[in-house]
Amino acid sequence: MRIHGIPFQTVDWARLAPSHHPGDPGESAWRTFEAGDIRARIVEYSPGYIADHWCERGHVVFVIDGELITELRDGRKVTLGPGQGYVVSEADGAHRSVSPRGARLFIVD
Repeated sequence: MRIHGIPFQTVDWARLAPSHHPGDPGESAWRTFEAGDIRARIVEYSPGYIADHWCERGHVVFVIDGELITELRDGRKVTLGPGQGYVVSEADGAHRSVSPRGARLFIVD
């Protein structure tokens, strides 16, 4: 990832209005900052959340709190807690998020 043409700026995440996205079941709430080709988000998963789709986008994911289970389409599962995360490139590991107890993440893609 290369970041070009974006001037220095601060982000007050608490002032960004959340957008809500249904899971199957549960929901996620995203506070999103976008500039150029970069999207950065604070994402909150409700307890019991399961993503309603397989994602093939590349991400850098950091777990702020809670528990995140990442399921890969090939059958692997990875459980992450606070202070942990993962990196995946585009089209290199279709994945989806599951959060039995809820989680809050920082994601850049």
